[in-house]
Amino acid sequence: MQFANINGISLHYQVIGAPEDKPTMVFVNSLGSDFRIWRDVIVRLVGEVAIITYDKRGHGLSDLGESQTMDDHVADLEGLLDHLGVQHPIICGLSVGGLIAQSLYHKRKDLAGALILCNTGTHIGSDEIWNMRIETVQTKGLSHIANEVMSKWFTREFREENPAEINGYINMLTRTPVQGYIGTCAAIRDSDLSTLAEDISIPTICIAGDQDESTPPELMKQMAKTIPDAFYEEIKDCGHIPTVQQPEYLTEVIKSFMGKLSRTED
Repeated sequence: MQFANINGISLHYQVIGAPEDKPTMVFVNSLGSDFRIWRDVIVRLVGEVAIITYDKRGHGLSDLGESQTMDDHVADLEGLLDHLGVQHPIICGLSVGGLIAQSLYHKRKDLAGALILCNTGTHIGSDEIWNMRIETVQTKGLSHIANEVMSKWFTREFREENPAEINGYINMLTRTPVQGYIGTCAAIRDSDLSTLAEDISIPTICIAGDQDESTPPELMKQMAKTIPDAFYEEIKDCGHIPTVQQPEYLTEVIKSFMGKLSRTED
């Protein structure tokens, strides 16, 4: 396992491949998960790109930190990439990871060469939704919302056909530190990048799940229309976490996007 002291916390990360030899892709995970959700995508990309993935603060094996604001999350990714000496990687962010990716671009354009924005938005949910979620988790714990979250992460058919996997992802969610979870809920609530989307000038693809209730396809389509020259892809039979439910198709979308990048560079 690999750890680095970034902004006063121990950040858990993993590097696969040599960044100097290949394009580098950075994976940023969703709320209530850790970097293991990328496994079935990463194994299909090994050898084609250098891979960096990490547990954001308050999740996985990374420290909680004193706060979990969007500025904190962005500074952690910024610090990790500076620590590793990586510039202009392809940043692939899922849900809040997509907000972190966009925010990093707006702060440090040298640290993003392209964006893959999965099941995210420029603004996700409403103050009311996030305040209710925070209050519920504070008073009743993460186990109280686990089934509701799974119904957003995965389609009903997938949940019914894969009960062991669902129990595993419930474990991942409920073992997240409560403060890390609710702090990141607040970070999502307080992030609105809507007015900045039209300023994104690097290659970008927006990827939606056709049955995603958390960040619906309509939200992703609007974001893709706002970002200049952005591509849009919709994955069928998919909820909020395509890395688990549709990893093969998601990987093919990523590879196709990378092919477009290569042709642009040529």
